[in-house]
Amino acid sequence: MSYFSPFYLVMVPLLMAIYQLASRKARPVILLLASYMFIWFASNKLIIYILLATLGIHYFGMWLDDLEKEKKAAIKDVERSERKLIKASFKKKEWHVLIFAIVLFVIVLFAFKYVGFFVSILNDIFALTSAPVFIKYQKIIAPIGISYYTLQCIAYLSDIYLGKIQAERNLFKLALYLAFFPCIMEGPIVRATDTLGQLTNGEPLNYHNVTFGIQRMGWGLFKKYVIADRLNIPVTLIFTNYAHYHGGTLFLGMIGYTMLLYCEFSGTMDVVIGTAQIFNITLPENFRQPFFAKNVSDFWTRWHITLGAFFRDYIYYPMSLSKPLKALTKKTRAKLGNHYGPLVTGAIALFVVWFCNGLWHGAGWTYLFYGMYHFFFILSESLTEQLVVNGCEKLHINRESKPYRIFQSFKLCIFIFVGEMFFRAPTVGQGFAMLSKTLRDFTFSGKELLKLGIDKYDYGILIIALIILFVISMLKEKKINVRETIAAKPIVLRWSIYYAFIIAVLIFGAYGVGYLPVAPIYADF
Repeated sequence: MSYFSPFYLVMVPLLMAIYQLASRKARPVILLLASYMFIWFASNKLIIYILLATLGIHYFGMWLDDLEKEKKAAIKDVERSERKLIKASFKKKEWHVLIFAIVLFVIVLFAFKYVGFFVSILNDIFALTSAPVFIKYQKIIAPIGISYYTLQCIAYLSDIYLGKIQAERNLFKLALYLAFFPCIMEGPIVRATDTLGQLTNGEPLNYHNVTFGIQRMGWGLFKKYVIADRLNIPVTLIFTNYAHYHGGTLFLGMIGYTMLLYCEFSGTMDVVIGTAQIFNITLPENFRQPFFAKNVSDFWTRWHITLGAFFRDYIYYPMSLSKPLKALTKKTRAKLGNHYGPLVTGAIALFVVWFCNGLWHGAGWTYLFYGMYHFFFILSESLTEQLVVNGCEKLHINRESKPYRIFQSFKLCIFIFVGEMFFRAPTVGQGFAMLSKTLRDFTFSGKELLKLGIDKYDYGILIIALIILFVISMLKEKKINVRETIAAKPIVLRWSIYYAFIIAVLIFGAYGVGYLPVAPIYADF
């Protein structure tokens, strides 16, 4: 099951017809039923877990809301001196409720995704120490979307605790927020402030949103079928048999996998956001031209944006502003100065963020290494930023000039390619072996490239498709709205462009005999 499956591509038009014919009040119900049907077809009886999660956040949300109302009633007729104590008492109760709820959701997520990994670590430790212990573990199939809706549950309850939103007492509305079918498998991770109100408006379909939604879906199909699925064949061969290839081929494999991952994931987001737009729902963007970023920190404000925003708002900021770290910041600032002092405490919060980020992506050493890889380079950038600024000033280098920006992009891309190689490699050891061979034997072989499962025509299609992707990304980076620009063209030219993309996907899409479609990569996370 994926957003590119025939089931989904048939389901959306049928749902559009049913939705439009229904009354305004019935439309949100139709969306919820469609969402549960989609989840049922994808994970069958495991749908019970999202139902339980919905009941859980509904109950805990109302509990937090009721405590807030009790607090307001309690301080209404008391002296000002007592109000502070009463507020502190209720805030403590709310904090305990929030922590209990978060721990509960995390335990469920841990049970499905991480128990096997940690059991294997314990068994390895026992084997090393010759302890006569071996823990058996039966792998459990994780419910669809559990990594995504768990974070949405935590964000929803945290926002109630922080007073950003009030608890939604309508269970039906909350159920639709958590289960909305376009973003249940691969995100984006939406906040209640993003979609909760939109989902239940029940507005009729309109020409603008339908056409623009279909446009967006078509662009996603282009990325997936023409680029990602075509790259999947050589990338799989390279990573499976890396020892048989020269370093230049391995380097192209790193680039290929990075582009495959980007086109599959961002293409999925295009289909997801386009589907939601058809039903008059605006989802948050998850990508913003990541390869045009200035540095690694900037890259992560452009790649999987909603995940980064979650870790920033619910882990990094709360940790950085906690009393222990604020006290530590005060001490380090006094000893190391205003620049380096806060970096020490910031590094602690940053480490936790990237440990969680790596672990969120999967239960394995490669994912943890991936998280620490990014942590190391982001921290290094922060530590050397002032040195770079001073060096550029002394050498009279304009950091906003095109040559410097090209240098930044080139440096960033190399970093990203290497990081994604470790992300894709089955083991950290294989990742280092591939990197070592790339550096020691950086030679190219044309014959080798033609033995990677695709022919010269496939390479030609890939080059043209990637050029189109680059040009459109560059236009978007320059704040040119490509979709609006095309929509404003005369009808003949406009529809010629639309049909050209449709034909390109139909003719040049990598499907059928000889091609293996990319599985929904981020659905596994």
